[in-house]
Amino acid sequence: MTSVSIAVFFVGLTVVLLVAAFVAAPLFGPAETAPEEALPSERERWERQKHQALVAIKEVELDHQMGKLSEEDFARMRTRFEQQALDAMAALERKGGR
Repeated sequence: MTSVSIAVFFVGLTVVLLVAAFVAAPLFGPAETAPEEALPSERERWERQKHQALVAIKEVELDHQMGKLSEEDFARMRTRFEQQALDAMAALERKGGR
């Protein structure tokens, strides 16, 4: 090996090690936590659950109309999503929501 090829090898090795250290640095740092104001409130969580349940009911009805769901599956899924929506609405009402 010539002195130039050895120098190129060490320069390349140094670059690889620096890139690896840069990429791996976040893995060894402190864990970041979300600030308190960024966390959704309980009301927002119930609102989201209600919205998701109502959207799911509409999707199940559409799937049933298109023939993708049997009567039994439709009834079972609609009942489950209705219960989720009702639970969310009751929780919102208890919290002074809509």
